[in-house]
Amino acid sequence: MKLVRYGRAGAEKPGLIDGEGVLRDLSRVVKDITPEVLSPAGLKRLRAVKVPKLPVVRGRPRLGCPLAGVGKIVAIGINYTDHAREVGRELPKDPVVFIKATSSINGPHDPVVRPRDAVKLDYEVELAAVIGRDARYVSEAEALAHVAAYCIVDDVSERAFQMERGGTTTKGKSADTFAPIGPWVVTADEVAEPQKLELWTTVNGERRQRGSTSDMIFSVRELVAYVSRFMSLRAGDILSTGTPAGVAHGMKPPRYLEPGDVVEMGITGLGTQKSRIVAAR
Repeated sequence: MKLVRYGRAGAEKPGLIDGEGVLRDLSRVVKDITPEVLSPAGLKRLRAVKVPKLPVVRGRPRLGCPLAGVGKIVAIGINYTDHAREVGRELPKDPVVFIKATSSINGPHDPVVRPRDAVKLDYEVELAAVIGRDARYVSEAEALAHVAAYCIVDDVSERAFQMERGGTTTKGKSADTFAPIGPWVVTADEVAEPQKLELWTTVNGERRQRGSTSDMIFSVRELVAYVSRFMSLRAGDILSTGTPAGVAHGMKPPRYLEPGDVVEMGITGLGTQKSRIVAAR
């Protein structure tokens, strides 16, 4: 199932994209797309719904973040071999883990705001795993059973904030609008193999990133198990798994984003995002 939230920011309604690509309203079935809806019991109830009988949503409404009530965004750095090479980093022996503030969550087609004093704005297309049931000290063999769905996250980054201001990575990753999510969450049963997905990004129509999740240093399975050793992964948490080569920071010379630029990205089976960069007021 492809689950969405649509409508005005702060007043989104739950929806579903049917097999023909038509948006249908789920308001009579659930109040919102919440962690509870993505639980095993919640998904079982949704699968029993007769989709053709759901109301069709007319027009092209705004899509918001497809999941309400995200607890935390756990992100992984330097997790593709080609990305490590382009930024001159050795392959990590352990996953590089940081937190991205939930206040950075943005709709998949909403503007991305370049913060005041930002000079090195960057994009990162990432496969994200949405946790459906709590995970603590889980084994790799059990890990994917805790993943309810997958989606796209653009791990927007301000490299000067991240690398030149001291402190931790989180500071350059957490400005408002720095986490466009969606356009939808796709339930895990429709993603046969998360390590065989193509990822891509364009800027103003120019191809910048093209990669495959098969090039991950640490797989989704390994990451869920690893992170669960250090913190509980709760239902509704998002684990964003790193980006392939082609980021602005890795280019020679770097080609950072400017107001007016349009960033589009996609992952096999998970849809596409499209965001325009605007300057902070």
